[in-house]
Amino acid sequence: MKPLLLLSTTLILATLTASAQNPNESKFDALLSAQNIGATIKELSAKPHYVSSVGSKEVAESILKKFKSYGWDAQLETYTVLFPYPKTRLLEMTSPEKYTALLKEPGLKEDGTSSQPDQLPSYNAWSADGDVSGELVFVNFGLPEDYEMLESLGIEVKGKIVIARYGRSWRGVKPKIAQEHGAIGCIIYSDPKEDGFYQGDVYPKGAFKNEYGVQRGSVMDMVIYPGDPLTPGIGAIGNAKRLDRKDATNLLKIPVLPISYHDAQPLLAKLGGPVAPEGWRGALPITYHIGPGAAKVRLKMESDWRMVPAYNVIAKIKGSQYPDQWIIRGNHHDAWVNGANDPISGIASMMEEAKAIGEMVKNGYQPKRTLVFAAWDGEEPSLMGSTEWVEDHKEELKQKAVVYINTDGSGRGFLGAGGSHGLESFMDAIAKDVKDPQTNVSVYERLKARQVATAGSDKAKKDNMARKNMTIGALGSGSDYSAFLQHAGIPSLNIGFGGEDEGGSYHSIYDSYDHYSRFGDPGFKYGVALAQTIGRTVLRMADADVLPFEFKNLHKTVSNYVTELQTLTDQMRESTTIQNEAIKGNNFKLAADPSEYFKEPVAKEEVPFINFSPLQNALRSLELSTARLSEKVAKIPAGSDQSALNKKLFQAEQTLLTTTGLPRRGWYKHTLYAPGFYTGYGVKTIPGVREAIEQRNWNEAQEQIEIVAGALTKLSAYLDGMVAGGR
Repeated sequence: MKPLLLLSTTLILATLTASAQNPNESKFDALLSAQNIGATIKELSAKPHYVSSVGSKEVAESILKKFKSYGWDAQLETYTVLFPYPKTRLLEMTSPEKYTALLKEPGLKEDGTSSQPDQLPSYNAWSADGDVSGELVFVNFGLPEDYEMLESLGIEVKGKIVIARYGRSWRGVKPKIAQEHGAIGCIIYSDPKEDGFYQGDVYPKGAFKNEYGVQRGSVMDMVIYPGDPLTPGIGAIGNAKRLDRKDATNLLKIPVLPISYHDAQPLLAKLGGPVAPEGWRGALPITYHIGPGAAKVRLKMESDWRMVPAYNVIAKIKGSQYPDQWIIRGNHHDAWVNGANDPISGIASMMEEAKAIGEMVKNGYQPKRTLVFAAWDGEEPSLMGSTEWVEDHKEELKQKAVVYINTDGSGRGFLGAGGSHGLESFMDAIAKDVKDPQTNVSVYERLKARQVATAGSDKAKKDNMARKNMTIGALGSGSDYSAFLQHAGIPSLNIGFGGEDEGGSYHSIYDSYDHYSRFGDPGFKYGVALAQTIGRTVLRMADADVLPFEFKNLHKTVSNYVTELQTLTDQMRESTTIQNEAIKGNNFKLAADPSEYFKEPVAKEEVPFINFSPLQNALRSLELSTARLSEKVAKIPAGSDQSALNKKLFQAEQTLLTTTGLPRRGWYKHTLYAPGFYTGYGVKTIPGVREAIEQRNWNEAQEQIEIVAGALTKLSAYLDGMVAGGR
């Protein structure tokens, strides 16, 4: 191929793809089978397979056997982790009348796996052991703003048991905030307004949660650190130094239990106190009250805190030219029960990718870089398998890992992608090359059409119509990319399809093959689309002469984040001034309706001047550095050995880490992306600054601005070094 001069990085990639990659991708696509994906989902979801269960080991061994049959070099890597198995679960209303919660999902004749033995009971993993009794208080979604409303109503939860509904945040945030406010226990229920009969027909007639469905899930405070709670920062190998459980800072101190709306209704119906505000009302046929009052409950939780094995399956194909540059692709294999959607739909696509690549290798294909495919264990309780593997191999990964590509279940609908913004242009090109199986346009065009149709304003609609390229979101937490990106600084992507696979089966016994094949992805066509998308991601990364990192997009994205922070500060300053002026002028009301009564507000500290100039200066330097690097990359002759440059490219993300990590949660070291302290799965961008502003910690906000500006400046100097190194 002739040298390409003065072309953009995107054009280079497009040319390389057209001339060198598409034949391999066509071969890859031809080897994918929707029927195989469906068969894999049925096989791997045939039994319950939570971490440490007999079924989990069987699934891991089945995946291992498949990898080997496809020609991969595969093995189990086992870690020893803490896991709480529920022994005692009791919830009863003791006053004004007696009701004992069923805490049981019945089997259905329409669902072939719903009556199996060895199902994990409905519970919240990492609930504290405890036996507590007290008045019940309804706290809506259990978020900070809900407690502000309670305070304005003069209602305290100290010494009481709270009941919150699922939704609006990650579940672990709800008991965390309740504990901070002095509650002695927390119940989380699924209101039909979110995913039950209010949304559509319930299972088995329709996809949505029936009255007995329960969402299991972890309530570990993973925003402090994920993984095995006894080995923060180190791999949980057999002789690892472990904390005493009482010293694990990410474990709750109060008991927590999830329940169905069948069990929630009798409790909520007996609440006294004010009528709940309109936004707090669900879809149950009752008047929603807040409490406290006559309703008193007893909550008892006790677990068997076991040390158990977590089985990661690691499979490799060695690269022909750059064996020490790794393309890592992963999906977890453990589930709360059968997990046909979460996680087996994702791992079925991954195994189909592995099968196709293995067949290509048998027919002469040799990836230039090493491929590492991983099936993680223990994701559901706290991202244990992936976190322990990253912590165990962190130094090697920092030297070799080019990218980590994650999935975690998928379904019918629209492409969703998030991750490192240096890979945004790369994902845009892939999204434009994969056909949507329902509409036969590209998955990018279908996604764009949806964004236009659902835009909230005319301006947003016009902006979406004018957009020419795909944007990717920032990553918070909730899946196996977290340790790679936010702890080790490995460039990461999280990819899936969804939006037309609504339902209420999540983390219940009804997340089954029967449910998924009817409502999740009938015909498994989007399983193929996912494999095509990830397959292109893996193959293009594996064989690129120059790795497809484009840091101009990163600069643009971070610039938007900084603008958001400035706007947030200005809005807080304006609203604080207005509120304080109203208080000074005694310009507030006492509502006649007791449910709308609020106490006299207290003036807040005025928002001081925040100096954003260090960030602005760092961004200007980054803008120039990214432009210079793009110009250099555009001049690289095609086919030349760029192994040294490529290593510099994939290690650039590591310059955005800090050695000390975020305030009060040092495991998270990335200055741009982290799960929010009070959002859990939801991301906070430039989290050190953003959360300090939100918490009105002005000194910390200024300190964090300097830290983030330092990281951006370090990245600029690093990119400039890459440019100078080629002269």
